[in-house]
Amino acid sequence: MLCGREPARELIGRLASSFAELPDDQGPSAVDGPLGWPGYGDQLAQAAAATGERESVVCGVAEIGGITTVVVAFEFGFLGGSLGTRTGARIERAFTHARERRLPVVSLVATGGSRMQEGTPALLQLPRIARQITLTREAGLPHVSVLRDPTTGGGWATLGAGADVVLGLRGAQVGFAGSRVRPPGYSVTQQFAAGLVDQLMPPEELRGRLERWLRLLTTTGGDAAPVPAALGQTTLPKTGWVAVVRARTLGRPRAKQYLASYFDWHEPVNGDRAGGVDPGVLCGFGHRDGQTIAYAAQCGTATRPAGFRTAARLVRLADRLGVPVLTLVDTPGAANDAAAEKAGVGAAIADLFTAIAAARVPVTTLVIGEGGSGGALAFAAPDRMWVTPDSYFAVISPELANAILKRDPGRARQTAEELRLRPQDLVELGVALGIAQLDQSADQATAR
Repeated sequence: MLCGREPARELIGRLASSFAELPDDQGPSAVDGPLGWPGYGDQLAQAAAATGERESVVCGVAEIGGITTVVVAFEFGFLGGSLGTRTGARIERAFTHARERRLPVVSLVATGGSRMQEGTPALLQLPRIARQITLTREAGLPHVSVLRDPTTGGGWATLGAGADVVLGLRGAQVGFAGSRVRPPGYSVTQQFAAGLVDQLMPPEELRGRLERWLRLLTTTGGDAAPVPAALGQTTLPKTGWVAVVRARTLGRPRAKQYLASYFDWHEPVNGDRAGGVDPGVLCGFGHRDGQTIAYAAQCGTATRPAGFRTAARLVRLADRLGVPVLTLVDTPGAANDAAAEKAGVGAAIADLFTAIAAARVPVTTLVIGEGGSGGALAFAAPDRMWVTPDSYFAVISPELANAILKRDPGRARQTAEELRLRPQDLVELGVALGIAQLDQSADQATAR
């Protein structure tokens, strides 16, 4: 069975411990549909006989990993999972039920797009579905989509790409234009590389991954993210230049080590939803001591526009769901090459500044390495920022400060002192609340 071509009820049965279909109170449709398409009524009857379904989606309430969830599952065997007017009505009813019961939504998408035999009335189901997604988003309820084979047309442009978290089954064709319109079809792997899909997986891993995501996205609320314990140096740098050298040391702990130490387990999100991925920024949701915490972490490289946009997307999603955020700062600064400028690095930084400033959930920041100028500050919560002993934060690097001030390059060490960028300087200046210490819990991380 190709990924996605599995019958809807079989797939639901494989993912859920129980399932109750929502009632379908739609009356009989016109024999040949709204356009009077010749033979359409016969096609519907044949599709129903072949699949046992009355429409191309099966909607109901399921238990997945102990989480009660509304499921919208496409039946590809029913006219290629195409979207017709009755399909739109079923999907609308499912999302409405989710809001009334305060339940998350999982969309199991496999569709060839809008139904040709119903013409423009079928196409108009897309804004109808988009409205339901928007209302559910505004209600603070999570929506996870699973991209099966194929996910094309309006199904991709609404339920697929419009979800909060997008999971893709390996091998699936995913794109706005299907293979019959623009061969060859675009693959889910390409969409992942473009930052439009969060995770790729084989079908056999889907149940476990869905269970983890539903647990993360429905365990909301809680206090501010605790400050992580420092993993590197235990002593403070004596000079500003020593602080800079420490932060630039290749062997010091980086974001991956901090995330592994901090969380019991975590799941990443990928990309900025605008065609870009920055491998130097890690974003996602993690489980820690029964609480969900969102994270956005720099990995020590110059942060690219896609990295800022991905972090802004993560912060806004966490804020909407009521999940506290942890950010880890570690960058020499924002990327400033021609490609970064063309990709809108200034606007991307502004977007993240705005997302953090507007967040209603608490944002906690730990500087774990270099804190280079606005590219670092965009990731930081100005009222809840901590530093580690092997970090620094500065308006700009000492070398570039020298260049701007037209100083001799040999004065970089002196400039580092004058910038007062050491961890203890940052606390004294009121930039940081305190210094996180090795093997100490958050409430023991105190100012020096």
